[in-house]
Amino acid sequence: MKTTKYLFVGALASAFLLSSCSDDFLKVEDPDGEPLEEYYTTDAHLQESVTAAYDPLHWPDWDGTAYNALNIDAEIMGDDFFPGGSNISDNQHWHKLFNFEGDGNNTLATLWGDFYSGIKRCNDVIKYCGYSVNADNPNLPTYIEQARLLRAYYYNILWHYYGDVPFYLDNISSPYTAPQLSADEIYERLIAEMEDILNNNVLPMRWDDADAGRVSQAFAYMLYAEMVMYQNDTQRYPQALAYMKEIINSGQYDLLHNYADIWKESGEWGKESIFEINYQDDNAARDWGTPKSAGGTVLPTLISPNGWKGGDGWDAGQDGWGFLPMRVETYNMYDAADQRRDATCWDLRSLQGTDQDYTARYQDTHLWLAKYRPYSENSKDCPTSKNLNYNNNLRIYRYSETLLNAAELTLATGGSSAEALGYLNKVHQRAGLPALSSITADDILNERHLEFVGEGKRYFDLVRTGKAATTLVPIPGTDRTNAWTPNKKHIPLAQSELDADPSLKQNEY
Repeated sequence: MKTTKYLFVGALASAFLLSSCSDDFLKVEDPDGEPLEEYYTTDAHLQESVTAAYDPLHWPDWDGTAYNALNIDAEIMGDDFFPGGSNISDNQHWHKLFNFEGDGNNTLATLWGDFYSGIKRCNDVIKYCGYSVNADNPNLPTYIEQARLLRAYYYNILWHYYGDVPFYLDNISSPYTAPQLSADEIYERLIAEMEDILNNNVLPMRWDDADAGRVSQAFAYMLYAEMVMYQNDTQRYPQALAYMKEIINSGQYDLLHNYADIWKESGEWGKESIFEINYQDDNAARDWGTPKSAGGTVLPTLISPNGWKGGDGWDAGQDGWGFLPMRVETYNMYDAADQRRDATCWDLRSLQGTDQDYTARYQDTHLWLAKYRPYSENSKDCPTSKNLNYNNNLRIYRYSETLLNAAELTLATGGSSAEALGYLNKVHQRAGLPALSSITADDILNERHLEFVGEGKRYFDLVRTGKAATTLVPIPGTDRTNAWTPNKKHIPLAQSELDADPSLKQNEY
């Protein structure tokens, strides 16, 4: 089900790049000339500001400066894919981070600007809702809590990648800098904010179909659990588990019977979906000169073969760029009976040596991520550049993760192993595999690996469970010649941000 509500931003919302923008760039002007205090006095205009706060969710895959789809960013530092592209200099930041040798000029620089823009816009929503003339608007609580929750999500991404970042909950003024807090301080500030949001209990567990695309109480529970588990904050594990059980017991989410159906357009916002980032191909305004306009995603183009001759639902002439080829070891880890294998791995090895073969690019294995692979059907309605506007929604949280979180947290808090096994087996048996008879923490990590390939979770799972140093090691015959070490947990800050604010301290990477 494709929804268009709360997807894209109009012209009124301002952007914010923290230390690297001028005063003029921060000015917000209403096209009708009204002061903001007068413009944001109607529900329709407040809704515009909320929509603006959601919009930066769409930017990372391509914001006009860099390609940084969130799932690719995480996967290239994991153990399932290669960076690929045309050569080792193509999107060089990915290749550098793949080998754990990133620097200020080869890092995920645009995530900083994209998500601080989101933080700024969330703060704007809260500010506009606070105008006294809006006090009687019954929708204010949901607008405010959506903005606070989105803001926490944006900070969560910055915290995961950079660790020590500037933090503020009210927009700042010239010179547009804020104190850089340690990763632990960021966590404490964020988790306190999350606990207040959750205690307010304003948002529904699940929005109705007309409002799919908004953050919900279930989204908040998943974000809370993700943060607590990544921090290894064992004191909060019982509360995180309670939240997972609330989702489970709500009856509003469930597993789809067929794993492959998750990745179809018909599977978007299905019963398994807790949160997705929406994209659409019809009426797309996004094009090479308008990267942040409403439209689709470039992700399927990024991660598919070059020189495609047509077939398998994808027409000739809609070439991919060859990023994120899958490792053979990833395909081989699946049992032949595991229905996730063919839904996850687009296996084109049979084309090799035939006249239907495509043009192999750098690090090509003839294995690709099927979950977000391109189909011509998914960009057929696009009036602009089809390769920029596939309608594949990016899945962020799924109910299967709720179950696996519950299994892990149950074990970690000394709960019933039978209960934990029940949660795990729901996911395991949905894949067409026989039930497991026992459970360990490693079983859960392995199930997460099989379940979430290509979804940007594996790298962070390895880091939080202490397995990164023994798993992310040099790969003979490849460009991964370095091993992950604890100082690689947080990637380098962009040199441009350090130049703009000399008080920022670079990560020791």
